[in-house]
Amino acid sequence: MEILKKSIATSFIIFASFWANAQNEAAMQKAFSESYKQESAYKYSEAITALTSFNNKDSYEINLRLGWLHYLNKNYTQAQSFYQHAVSLKPYSIEAKLGYVKALAANENWDKVMKEYDEILKIDPQNYTANYWSGVIYYNRKKYETASKIFEKLINLYPFDYDANHLMAWTCLNMGRLNDAKTLFNKALLIKPNDASCLEGLSKIK
Repeated sequence: MEILKKSIATSFIIFASFWANAQNEAAMQKAFSESYKQESAYKYSEAITALTSFNNKDSYEINLRLGWLHYLNKNYTQAQSFYQHAVSLKPYSIEAKLGYVKALAANENWDKVMKEYDEILKIDPQNYTANYWSGVIYYNRKKYETASKIFEKLINLYPFDYDANHLMAWTCLNMGRLNDAKTLFNKALLIKPNDASCLEGLSKIK
């Protein structure tokens, strides 16, 4: 009889736990749905409020979402905080790291941006976004040799990509590699005909 009582009590605890989890998941889905609705209406503060009632510091999904919403609301410091916490919960998450980078870039914290891109590339060496924007930063810093290696890598991965061909063309132009620049500008024009930047680059090649 005692065993039966214990069995019933255990079953009740399991059922209660299952029921509580099911209700919590339903409430969270409803909160996320409301946050998407408010975001689509550009009501970012309301979208944030829809999620903050959970105050679940262990939820990767909530922290990631709050990072994005604070970014949209132009509260970049808060966005960084939530994205960093999301990364701490899922250290290999590329999406959380890229979100953190967006918030850093909004504050023009380029050294930290480069550090984060390096961390992403350690996890995913072929990541397009981290490679491309690292190349852009090196290009803007006039470190053309480093930028060219990155853009060349991207062109090998995505031979008919406009952005990679376009920036590699400008990089080659600034390095004095005029024949390469001309070839790349013309390839980029196949992808984006009459592109003003490519035509400008070609006009500089004698």
